[in-house]
Amino acid sequence: MPDASQEQKGKMERISAVIPVLNAAHLLPPLLEQLSGLGEVILADGGSKDSVADLAGVRLVTAPRGRGTQLAAGAAAARGEWLLFLHADTRLDAGWETAVEAALARADQAHFFRFALDDESPQARRLEAAVAWRCRRLALPYGDQGLLISRALYDAVGGFHPIPLMEDVDLVRRLGRARLAEMPACAITSAARWRRDGWWRRSARNLMTLGLYFAGVPPERLARFYR
Repeated sequence: MPDASQEQKGKMERISAVIPVLNAAHLLPPLLEQLSGLGEVILADGGSKDSVADLAGVRLVTAPRGRGTQLAAGAAAARGEWLLFLHADTRLDAGWETAVEAALARADQAHFFRFALDDESPQARRLEAAVAWRCRRLALPYGDQGLLISRALYDAVGGFHPIPLMEDVDLVRRLGRARLAEMPACAITSAARWRRDGWWRRSARNLMTLGLYFAGVPPERLARFYR
């Protein structure tokens, strides 16, 4: 009879991780080490000029630049029964394997991590609280929280659309609140962008982008604004 560790390994091997990348080779090694027990890790590359092709233990899939396009291409190439979508600057908190293993029992739902930042400032804690409120009240987790979804459910809702921005919001809106569940573990995101752009300025830009998307502004125009 297989022991518990063998059973967990068998379950984790059912998962394909898909990570969109663009010149992110320097960010990936810690995350790739965490994901080494999965069935496969696919890097969906949007035209990197760095050494991403030299990273060991991954499959490289090329696609036109744009997170939605890259994610869709990575998912199309994946062989797993489950898909785990993550960002390159994400790290997973202790206990994430246990949370993921439990989530595999609910193929009728898509599962996301709690949001956390690798920063000790009060601004980071306020932002984490705001994201928790958004997920709880609006059922809108973003891509930096990861998404674990069965292949069957992913295909049933149409997967990621090949759009340059808001691909995460587009997908979770099609899933709907009843098919979204938070896992009791954190996806820890780099706070470098907030430190670089300013905590209030970047958060305000993100909120404005979301508002314009809900108002019907095409993602292509939003992407130009966001950049």
